[in-house]
Amino acid sequence: MAKAIEYTPQPPTPAERLGTATAQAEPALTEALELLTELHQRGGLDLALKLLRGGENLSAAALDKLTGETGITVLRNLVEVVKLAGSLDPRELEALLGALGSGVEQAARSVEVGTRLSPASALKQLADSDVQLALGATFGLLKGIGASLRQAREQTERPG
Repeated sequence: MAKAIEYTPQPPTPAERLGTATAQAEPALTEALELLTELHQRGGLDLALKLLRGGENLSAAALDKLTGETGITVLRNLVEVVKLAGSLDPRELEALLGALGSGVEQAARSVEVGTRLSPASALKQLADSDVQLALGATFGLLKGIGASLRQAREQTERPG
């Protein structure tokens, strides 16, 4: 009678295990690489590295802010900002932020040269068409904020 051959298969090598895991996780790895590429192109990885390398105290302070009640508040506020950003028309936001940038530049130049306005000069500025357009936009912003605040107040005052 023939003797049975004992065979114990060799455990997979680390390279074989890595190959198997990579093949199984291919869709997730592809998405992760796309995310890393986006973060790299937009400077997010650089920012994260600077934060981590910025010193023990900087990283510890940032991590401390994200833990506990403060961190929960920060994350909730961040979610609200993201929801707001998602509800805005990008073209409108681009126009308003561009205008705000131009306004900040002009304000900085006025401060740099020491521009001062008397009450009479300020009233004279109201005749300027650019000032009138900015005032119209400002009052539109105030009207929208007021309407939303009124609606929010009415909703909280209603019995649930």
